[in-house]
Amino acid sequence: MKVCVIGTGYVGLVAGTCLAEMGNDVICVDNDVEKLEKLKNGIIPIYEPGLEDLIKSNVKEKRLHFSSDLASAVRASLICFIAVGTPQGEDGSADLQYVMNVAESIGKSINGYKVIVDKSTVPVGTAEKVTEIIKKQTAQPFDVVSNPEFLKQGAAVDDFLRPDRVIIGANSEKAKDIMLELYEPFVRNQNPIITMDTKSAEMVKYASNSFLAVKISYANEIANLCEKVGADANMVRLGMCADTRIGTKFLYPGLGYGGSCFPKDVKAILKTASDFRTSCPIIEAADKTNKNQRQLFIRKILTRFGDNLHGLTFAVWGLAFKPKTNDMREAPSITIINALLERGAKIRAYDPKAYDCAEIIFGDTIYYANSSYEALKDADCMLLLTEWNEFRRPDFDKIKSLLKNPIIFDGRNQYNYDKMIKNGFEYYQVGRSSEKKGTFL
Repeated sequence: MKVCVIGTGYVGLVAGTCLAEMGNDVICVDNDVEKLEKLKNGIIPIYEPGLEDLIKSNVKEKRLHFSSDLASAVRASLICFIAVGTPQGEDGSADLQYVMNVAESIGKSINGYKVIVDKSTVPVGTAEKVTEIIKKQTAQPFDVVSNPEFLKQGAAVDDFLRPDRVIIGANSEKAKDIMLELYEPFVRNQNPIITMDTKSAEMVKYASNSFLAVKISYANEIANLCEKVGADANMVRLGMCADTRIGTKFLYPGLGYGGSCFPKDVKAILKTASDFRTSCPIIEAADKTNKNQRQLFIRKILTRFGDNLHGLTFAVWGLAFKPKTNDMREAPSITIINALLERGAKIRAYDPKAYDCAEIIFGDTIYYANSSYEALKDADCMLLLTEWNEFRRPDFDKIKSLLKNPIIFDGRNQYNYDKMIKNGFEYYQVGRSSEKKGTFL
């Protein structure tokens, strides 16, 4: 099928590449000419496992193309995906200016029937607004479809190629049938394609992400209570997850959620509720708990070292908001590192992929180590902030030899508490009080 994807950000680039991988002829459109040239030459602006190889192979096979000419791409395509950014406004709402600008450009370029697909995360009612804008520009026939993305950073390629479900919001049978044909190759494992009206499809994305945000915040609230009463949040989690009604995912205590989706989508659904004069107190509480979780971790560090951190050096393992991505949007590391810097600390940080983003945020205020062990050299303690696989089984004797003091604050509960204490570490987890220093919260 002939497809164009407008926007080569995270969602657009993954979607366009994976659609090309299934044999479609795909044009990815962007107004950043320099970025397009890099993509044509195999230089990928984001880190996502498997994406670079797929881009190179599909460009080579001439199934994947990059262009700044939106009008030509629209005229050459039957299906036009809108995958531009919807940044969060000051009031928490999704800023739709880029979506609407693209819709207007599409309307001016249509040369026959098109299916216009909202792939960006957009509030309920956006499909109707896009329809109105396009109608003002053309008398050509078209349909607007809502097709929310459910891509986990670090596993986005696999999520698109083997989705657990595809949501298609379409108010016309013709558009629905075209979208079913497009996605049929992706669901050969019998996972469902679920069709519905556009407003329901738009709501699915926000409802799903907000529910997962609530689960994360719930796990953290229970972990904080565990520290108070002397229970072990890791053991409590195991007992909870054995209940099949609860499940195992998104119940790990830690530093809270970050990234480009959960924080923004939680704010957006709360803004929608406000616009319709209702409230979502559970989601509001999840947002509050998430913000508080980082402050509680900072308080642990300050309880141990005091509020004046001049002369102290902290080794940080992990800067990205989660493993297998270089994304630092809303990353806990930003809040924690800034709090330490404000109190006079020095930071030696290591992350396998996030240095480009980190340098934009921190500049030269922190030291960027070439390896995890280099970050530890002469540091007073270590903070584990992102659970990269390579941090899971480190050489603890080497860690001891490099740190001034064998102290670890583990924001991701990666290590066995009893073994760490037995090996002589002063070890702090989320959801368990320290036997050495007592309960801090």
